[in-house]
Amino acid sequence: MASTGSPAAGPRVFPAILSGGAGTRLWPMSRESQPKQLLPLLSACTMVQETALRFPANDIFAPPLVVCSNEHRFLIAEQLRRIGIDPTAIVLEPAGRNTAAASAVAALQVRDIDPAALMLLVPADHAIPDLPPFLAAIRDGLPAAADGALVGFGVTPRSPETGYGYIRRGAVRDPARNLYDVAEFVQKPSLPIAESYLAAGDYYWNSGIFLFRTDSFLEELGRWQPQVLAAAEQAIKAGYRDLDFVRLHKESFAAAPVISVDAGVMVRTDRAVLVPIDVGWSDVGSWSALWELAPHDAAGNAAVGDVLLEDVHNAYVRSDSVFTAVVGLDNVVVAVTDDAVLVAAMDRVQDIKAVVRRLKDDRRREALTHRRVYRPWGCAAPGDPAGHGAEDQAAVAASLNENRTPAGEE
Repeated sequence: MASTGSPAAGPRVFPAILSGGAGTRLWPMSRESQPKQLLPLLSACTMVQETALRFPANDIFAPPLVVCSNEHRFLIAEQLRRIGIDPTAIVLEPAGRNTAAASAVAALQVRDIDPAALMLLVPADHAIPDLPPFLAAIRDGLPAAADGALVGFGVTPRSPETGYGYIRRGAVRDPARNLYDVAEFVQKPSLPIAESYLAAGDYYWNSGIFLFRTDSFLEELGRWQPQVLAAAEQAIKAGYRDLDFVRLHKESFAAAPVISVDAGVMVRTDRAVLVPIDVGWSDVGSWSALWELAPHDAAGNAAVGDVLLEDVHNAYVRSDSVFTAVVGLDNVVVAVTDDAVLVAAMDRVQDIKAVVRRLKDDRRREALTHRRVYRPWGCAAPGDPAGHGAEDQAAVAASLNENRTPAGEE
C-alpha cells in the first residue's frame, strides 16, 4: 500500500507511535484513563488503531513501535491485537516527560533492532483522511532522511490557526521530491501573526510528524538535549522486559527534562528538511475539529449516536449513551456519556480544559475515568466488587491526590 518498491530501495522505516496525553479538550469522551487516542472518534477504529493501520508491514514499513503510559498498556495491546498488528515493541513511560524523552527511547529501541533503520515519529491521535498523498510524501522524504536529515512534514494551512506551531519554508532542496530547507520553526502565534503567516504563503502548520535515521536524531538530541538522551539511555539500561512490554526505569526516566521534540531539537537543528503535505490533516484537538472532520447535514450539523435535532445549525451533537434531542441552538457542541453531559458554544471549546481543571480541583472522578473502567481482567463500574471497581476507585483517588499531568496533556 505504501510502496511499489523493493527492500533494496532503502532502509526499513519503523513507525514510532507516541500515545501520550489526556485529550482534555475532548472531555467528557476523552479522559485520563481512556484518552482520545484510545477512542473510536472518527470511525469504527480507535485513533491509535487508525494510526497503526496507515503503515502496513511491507517492504518499507516494519511493524510499529508504541510508546504509551503504563496505565494504558493492556488497552493498547488489545486494540492492536484486534486489528492483527503484532508491534515491534510497546514501551511504557513510567511518568509523563513530553515527547523528546518518548522519542529518545523509541529511537534507542529501533537503533538496537536495526542500526540502519529510519524512524517515522507519529502521534497516535491525528487524523489523515487523504492517505495516498501522505504515503507518497513519506516516500519523497526517504532519501533525505537516509542521508542524515531530520525531515518534518508541514501541513498546508487552511486557516490562521493559533493552536499549532509553524514551519517556514526555505530554499528548494529537491524539486522532484518537493523538498525544502527549513528556514525556521516557530511556536504557536497570536492571531495577527498567524494571519500574516497565512498571507505570506511560505508557512506550514507543524504536524509533529518527523522522519529520520535514528543515529542522526540521537546525535542531534545529544547535542541539544544531552540530559534527555542520558535519562533515556539509563531508563532503558536499568529497565526490563515484562511479557510484551518494555518497562523503563522510573527514576532514570523521570530525570529527563520535560520538553517536546519540536522545542528541544527541531527548532535548533541545522539538519531539518521540510516536506509540505495537503492531506486533510488534523490533530483532532477539540470538538470543533471533530465537527470539521465529520459529515454534515444540510444545516451544517454533525450528529453521532441516538440524536434528534430540531431547528439546529452548525452543531456537533454526539451521544454515546441516552437518546439526546437538541432544539433551537446554533454553533454548539453537545456531548453525552453515561455519566456526564457537555454543552458548549462552538467558539469556546478550547475552554473545556478549564472544566477539567475544576473537576480535578474538586477531586471529581469524572476528571479522570468513565463510569465503566477497563482493566486486564475486564470492566466494571466503580464500586462493583465483582469487577474490582473498589480498587479502581482507590486508584482514581490516588491519581487525583498526585495531581499529575501526563506528557502532552492539552
